[in-house]
Amino acid sequence: MPARAPIVVVGSGIAGLCTALAAAPRPVVLLSRKARGTDSASVLAQGGIAAAIGPGDSIESHVADTLAAGCGLNDVSRVRMLAAAAPAAIEWLQAQGVAFDHAEGTLKLGREGGHRFARIVHAGGDASGERISAALSAAVAVAAHVEWRSDVDVDALLMQGNRISGVRINAGGHAESIASPAVVLATGGIGALFARTTNPEAAEGSGLALAIAAGAEVRDLEFVQFHPTALDLDSHSLPLVTEALRGAGARLLDPDGKPIMEGLHALADLAPRDVVARRVWQVRKEQGAVMLDARNLDIDWPRAFPTVLATCLRHGLDPRRMAIPVTAAAHFHMGGIRTDGDGRSSIGGLYAVGEVACNGLHGANRLASNSLLECVVTGRRLGTHLGACMDSEAIEGRTQAMAIGSGLDAAELSLLGDTLWRTAGPLRCGAGLAEGLRMLEPLLARGWQARLACQLLLAASKRAHSIGAHWREDAENAVSVAAPIAA
Repeated sequence: MPARAPIVVVGSGIAGLCTALAAAPRPVVLLSRKARGTDSASVLAQGGIAAAIGPGDSIESHVADTLAAGCGLNDVSRVRMLAAAAPAAIEWLQAQGVAFDHAEGTLKLGREGGHRFARIVHAGGDASGERISAALSAAVAVAAHVEWRSDVDVDALLMQGNRISGVRINAGGHAESIASPAVVLATGGIGALFARTTNPEAAEGSGLALAIAAGAEVRDLEFVQFHPTALDLDSHSLPLVTEALRGAGARLLDPDGKPIMEGLHALADLAPRDVVARRVWQVRKEQGAVMLDARNLDIDWPRAFPTVLATCLRHGLDPRRMAIPVTAAAHFHMGGIRTDGDGRSSIGGLYAVGEVACNGLHGANRLASNSLLECVVTGRRLGTHLGACMDSEAIEGRTQAMAIGSGLDAAELSLLGDTLWRTAGPLRCGAGLAEGLRMLEPLLARGWQARLACQLLLAASKRAHSIGAHWREDAENAVSVAAPIAA
């Protein structure tokens, strides 16, 4: 019997790693742009994994909080699937070697914005993404069915007829084709297209652009979540200051020391991210700065927040003695490649998982710590499906390379980033979006990043009302950012 064709997984963040592991014993070729375990936003994630396992909590409460954050645009069946699968996902990760934080013999649960209960499981405090990624990377490294190739760029999807037949890669300057009847894009988000982001520099949306080049359907591109608390530095990729700090009691203050969220939302500093991010954006614009005050809190910094502590100290700030300057920054893309609940795109043989995918789970705004949960649950689900799939559909026809095309140079990327930041940030308007399209039009023929950015701007232009992370100041339903909002 001939050997089964391998699955190609593009991206080695938590979504890609889980997909690769779950596909056993089917052969998998895992492709990553950088050295193993270093090329994804997963490694930078300080939040943990949401799971309704604490006293008084329930799956229905987790579902309700997710729907509230997503403003009801979520696919309810997929939200229920995610919340119901969370406890088992925690157990599976522990079996893979993830050492979650405990207190008095039980899992320690934290609280983040939009959650009515403490239900966030962490590993090494705010080093959760790094710890989980390391454990899964170690499991994949010894998995006999996975061939992991790093320092590889995927520049085209291969198609025969209307189906995917593999990928074309560039490895060390040499082009190579890898045949596969099933290609999984697990390439992360688009945050690095913006001038200020919490994402790594490589998170420019290359996987999304590849899918678009191949003709795949996309959805909800206008929904970009801005994290309210990135460390306010003069740089592009900014260190995250985890939401869990506010869960532990930290307050957002204006330059005069006044709480900026007081009276604006029943959850105050723990309101949904879109609400807090817009307020941070507004106060910085009007008053010049926003500070996160975590002084005088009963926090074991080296254990609970080692990443934030080390990052602040590296930039001459001691969060135990001084407030932390913060800014909103592009953080997570709720939109992406349109998929069903099993990760299938509109093109046969092309799948997507994690942030690059959009199956309606997050709606108009993602609930905190549902992203890593999504990566684990949907990655395992997709890998299991592909591992059992017999690829009965024959692939015929001439092979075509659907290439991503050339990219912009550094100066052009800087212009693009500044334009998106000004016109498609936390506060938008029709005139600004139109200006963004005019600014980027000369770059459309220069690089794929401009074409992707213009698709985002067009989607934002078409959605004329405000909802979730997409906030139109000129919409009929828009209210003042400072207007009180109920929980």
